[in-house]
Amino acid sequence: MIRLKLYGREYCGLCLVMRDALQQQAQAAGFELVWIDIDDIEQLEEKYGEWVPVLAGSDGVEICHYHLDQAALDAYIANFR
Repeated sequence: MIRLKLYGREYCGLCLVMRDALQQQAQAAGFELVWIDIDDIEQLEEKYGEWVPVLAGSDGVEICHYHLDQAALDAYIANFR
């Protein structure tokens, strides 16, 4: 199964919208979503800061920032099929 990481903040509206959208399609699209709150990890807060939400693959490839780019997500997942 493909594992995707969503970097964000609990108080970030954009982050929560993207998380909800991804959770709704995770099983059908064949990926697992891991939520990572960057405020819990100083290095991630420094790296992503105001870029959140950031959707990335477990290989470190950043798929999209701010809003869910469905085309980019579909293209990323297609690489594993």
